[in-house]
Amino acid sequence: MLDDLLGRTELKEQIAELEEEVHHLERERDAESERRSEAVAARQEAEEAVNRLEDRIADLEGQVSDEEHDAREFRRRETLHGQRRDEVLDRLASVETDAEGALTAVVPNGNDLPEQVRTAFGDRAPLVARAAPCVVYADDADVVSVALRPALLPDARAEWNEAFVVDPSWYQPTGRFALALVRSDIFALGIYDGDERESLRGFTTDVMSDHSKGGFSQARFERIRDGQIRDHLDRCHAAIEEADAERLYVAGESTLFSEFDADATASVDATGAPDEAIDSAFRDFWSAQLFAL
Repeated sequence: MLDDLLGRTELKEQIAELEEEVHHLERERDAESERRSEAVAARQEAEEAVNRLEDRIADLEGQVSDEEHDAREFRRRETLHGQRRDEVLDRLASVETDAEGALTAVVPNGNDLPEQVRTAFGDRAPLVARAAPCVVYADDADVVSVALRPALLPDARAEWNEAFVVDPSWYQPTGRFALALVRSDIFALGIYDGDERESLRGFTTDVMSDHSKGGFSQARFERIRDGQIRDHLDRCHAAIEEADAERLYVAGESTLFSEFDADATASVDATGAPDEAIDSAFRDFWSAQLFAL
């Protein structure tokens, strides 16, 4: 009665309602925190499961590949750089045959071999599929039988001529172009005229690499790291836009290639200071893989 007279009953009811609302919000907060923790744990478990499945798939594909290719192997494999690359190209270009005695075939992928390649290589055709994307050279006397994976793969073609088609622009740096090395923490941009570098611009960015125990959550770590990488890529885009070159080639981490409108890309492991890294990237980008069939 006294509370009613003093107006405290209504106040006590309002206090009780507010306390209940506070408890409700606290429960929602705790539930949300638990859901986030469960989501991070679930994502990590899912990633581990995906990795295990991908490893298993790779093993099975390797087994199937071995069976399909009847245990055939390349006679030799070699990565050609610089002068060695040029010497091999000169040898191929010097080969002369009778009319329609030299086959040049550009094979973009191993799932669609040209009929000329299947006919010329017979039971060795699966080796061409494994070497793809590549340019295949063979003569009608089976003296030459080789596939090269060039830096710049031309459009698909397959033709017999009196000599092999060995276009230097497929394998060697020609004309004016820009080569960008892009990693999540390193950027280097070289402007080239052929194999001569005219200028270089580069920088590195501190990007968090490991999430230690304790401290902030895994989710927050990933948000911060993603933001650092995005800022780094924004700087890369700005530098490329200022470059004076008609062609752009990008080398580095393959997961970042979709960020750039490049004429060609290549996955390379170049690291270190920008000036050292761009030299390594240039050498790897303009290398050619040789497969003796």
